[in-house]
Amino acid sequence: MVNRKLSFTIITVIIGLMVAIQFQTVKQPIIRDTRDTWELRSDLKREQELQSQIIQEIRKYEQTLQDYTRERNESKEVVVRDTLDKLKKEAGLTEVSGPGIKLTVRPLFGEDILGEVQENISAELLRRFVNELNSYNSEHISIAGQRIVSNTVIREINGRTKVNNAWIPNANFEIIVITKDPTKLYNRLQVSRAMDEFAIENLLLEVSTPINHVTIPAYEESIRVKFMEPVKAEKEGN
Repeated sequence: MVNRKLSFTIITVIIGLMVAIQFQTVKQPIIRDTRDTWELRSDLKREQELQSQIIQEIRKYEQTLQDYTRERNESKEVVVRDTLDKLKKEAGLTEVSGPGIKLTVRPLFGEDILGEVQENISAELLRRFVNELNSYNSEHISIAGQRIVSNTVIREINGRTKVNNAWIPNANFEIIVITKDPTKLYNRLQVSRAMDEFAIENLLLEVSTPINHVTIPAYEESIRVKFMEPVKAEKEGN
């Protein structure tokens, strides 16, 4: 009898709990989206506008990044081009102009006085004179239209003088010099032994007064580079 009462009590408690839980579940309201169609459309439009603004901002920053990259590349290109132009100028591969002087070389006496005259200037005399001009801080030199550069060869072949790969004419020719101080160079040449050395070979060296603007042509031959190899790029951290 006691067991039946106990079982009945337990079943009653369980049924009561189930009824209570069911009552609480029914009591709690279901939350629903009560917005009407116009409100939904308005919210959707705001979301679309926000998305559009975000896309525009992203494009703006992408364009800024592209502009920065392009400017940086152009800046590098300008630096490389300027450096290349500077190196070409130093190597004598470009025409240059500036203050300087002109020197004219012509026979000192004609055939009517000395008979047959050898008008050709010796390579040794030209080399010594170029060295003298360089000692006076001359910046650029040309002889008979031939630019004098670091690898210029002045040599004599069969009694005729050659500068670079051009023969020096037997008649009159000019030597042009560009220097920062042409007046100083002019004064030095007036007391130089070069005048006497040219006279020994029956040549007259005439020095013009300083000129504000003279032009020297570019070196026309290709420059051969020897004993140079490209440098291998080192890895980061080495």
